[in-house]
Amino acid sequence: MTSARTEGPAWKPRSSQRLLAHDLPRVDGPDKVSGRARYSHDVRLPDMLYGRLVCCPLPSAEVAVDLSAAVALPGVEAAVVVHEGMTRTLGQPVAAVAARTPEEAEDAARSVRLTIEELPWAVDREQALAPGAPGVTRRGNRRERGEDGDAEAVAQALARSHAVVEATYTLPVQHHVCLETHGCVCDYRGGEEATIYASTQATFGIARDAARVLDIPARNVRTIVHHMGGGFGSKFSLDIHGRIACMLSKQCSRPVHLLVARSDEFHTGGNRSGSRQRLRGGVSADGEILALEAESEMYGGVGGGAVASMPYIYEVAQVHARRASVYTHTDSSRAMRAPGHPQASFAMESLVDELAVAGGFDLLEFRKRNLADPVYHRQLDRVGLEIGWSDHPHRSRPGRGDGLEAVGIGFGVSVWGGGGRPNACECEVRIERDGGVTSSMGSQDLGTGVRTYLAAIVAEELGLELGQVEARLGDNRLPRANASGGSVTTGSAAPAVKDAAHEARLALAAHLGAVLGVDAERIAFEEGEVHTGATSMAWNDACRTLPDEGITARGVWREHLQASGVHGAQAARVRVDLETGRLRVEKMVCVQDVGLPLNRLALRSQINGGMIQALSYALLEERLIDPDLGLLLSDNLGDYKIAGALEMPELVAIIDDDDERLAPIGMAEAVVIPGAAAIANALHNACGLRLGDLPLTPGKVLEGLAELTRARGEESR
Repeated sequence: MTSARTEGPAWKPRSSQRLLAHDLPRVDGPDKVSGRARYSHDVRLPDMLYGRLVCCPLPSAEVAVDLSAAVALPGVEAAVVVHEGMTRTLGQPVAAVAARTPEEAEDAARSVRLTIEELPWAVDREQALAPGAPGVTRRGNRRERGEDGDAEAVAQALARSHAVVEATYTLPVQHHVCLETHGCVCDYRGGEEATIYASTQATFGIARDAARVLDIPARNVRTIVHHMGGGFGSKFSLDIHGRIACMLSKQCSRPVHLLVARSDEFHTGGNRSGSRQRLRGGVSADGEILALEAESEMYGGVGGGAVASMPYIYEVAQVHARRASVYTHTDSSRAMRAPGHPQASFAMESLVDELAVAGGFDLLEFRKRNLADPVYHRQLDRVGLEIGWSDHPHRSRPGRGDGLEAVGIGFGVSVWGGGGRPNACECEVRIERDGGVTSSMGSQDLGTGVRTYLAAIVAEELGLELGQVEARLGDNRLPRANASGGSVTTGSAAPAVKDAAHEARLALAAHLGAVLGVDAERIAFEEGEVHTGATSMAWNDACRTLPDEGITARGVWREHLQASGVHGAQAARVRVDLETGRLRVEKMVCVQDVGLPLNRLALRSQINGGMIQALSYALLEERLIDPDLGLLLSDNLGDYKIAGALEMPELVAIIDDDDERLAPIGMAEAVVIPGAAAIANALHNACGLRLGDLPLTPGKVLEGLAELTRARGEESR
């Protein structure tokens, strides 16, 4: 029962919650599965045109653009030059067209004449660092990014170590593969107003960017993001794709639909940077990691890339770490779920495994020995229990892979912040005379369930069912909200919703107290009824006593209603076909803490999604560029592989209910971090093959097994 006590808003214990901390169906689920949900790609407007990009086919060139043939074609209403002169990245947009139909737009794009003078390029590390390499940036192709620790202290610690391991780990560039590509629909028809239907993670950032291109006041630009098909960190601004849509729309004063083709998405939509990390670590005879020497290179195209600092999560007595960026003529890396963390996790977790084996330690117990936070201890024990670690035969040394198949288990841990941002969000709750309740915030929902808890928190506070509250979001005319990145949305939005719901409940109780002649603090709301102690009345009857304008309450971010800092542990069990090299992940387990779980069903879905994304990174995903021809070979979903139904293992998603913090925390990014490392560790545990180069393809496995067999033969002789 929810009473009208006048204390400030606070989350109730899990056991006292009626909706929150339970499984809640997504309120937008029926719209999505039925096709009623309207994404930016689905927008169709009167007199709308379709836009297409024209991109430079080489990584570096001098380009001149001639639009005359394109604009002469039937149906073409607008064409713009985006860039002339020297290009810097493979697939850089240089022109764009807009026509009445998609087919006419594609014909026009093919008719744009490009005069191209090929320039030298560097699209990979070897080309970028070769003597006489063409300069990608004015400050060179390799830039030092920082150095930490004491090199001499590390050398001394390594010298006294019981065992020392040195290895190099490389990770490829990974694409976001948003199912809805980048872009927007710009509805500008002249004058001083425009509406942008954007696929974005930042509803409130789009208006400012579009206003600059359209040369109108930002306050006159409305942004709508009712549904969007994935961002994963790549969609924080209007971006080049959206700016071009605005340029075309401004030229012809008609709405332009420009959500890019998949090939253009692979060339221009950003990526997770690749990396190369050389680690050298030492361990004591009793299992303490004494030293770590780390050299990391980041491959972020014309951007700097990202790799989290070493040592990653684990306690190490002495550390010396250096980082550098290597620049290439390719699209800049962008934030992608836990930027830099999966790369660091893959290298660190692999080294931890190697050190445990070198010292003869149980792989799970060795991790606990070198993790200071006891939360990881309980989480590792839980995933170990779920994956069957105690019955596994290879707990301190890998199997030899004798026979046709081998089974192995690997582990990994993660860390993330996930806290909210001060003054980031506001929420408005309205209670109408007819009993209708709306909860409004301009925030976008990337598919993580914001719309559902926007309604559920209010329903919980007012004693209503989930379906009795309408959630409104994805519009910059609604109360402000922050961009969705860094898993900060839940910690920023949920406190404002809670605060607004609390204020609405107090206002309704005060009104009813005056109407009924009772103390407002005695009024409680439960199961669609209003209780005054001696009497009760139906919700709708109570709302009929309101004035015509109903009740409106505004909520703001409250620091005490959110928390930060999450932990996670994962385990993977794999089966290796020693004849074909096929690596099949049979089971993945994740234990994740989240503070107060607002919607357990959505949380498990997020955990499953993170494990799947990590599995795809481990086994399949890799950007492939022919360095001699300067061609992107993986610019479609046939050649760029992602995990599908055949790759799905048994997924066990466990919410860590031993985390007793009574405040929600964003956690989705944390789950992506350790999965690839756990799978690679499981491969090594199965048969002794350590592959430090993702993805773990059958070809690499077969080559590695052959080398392992040769090495064992030489040792036996």
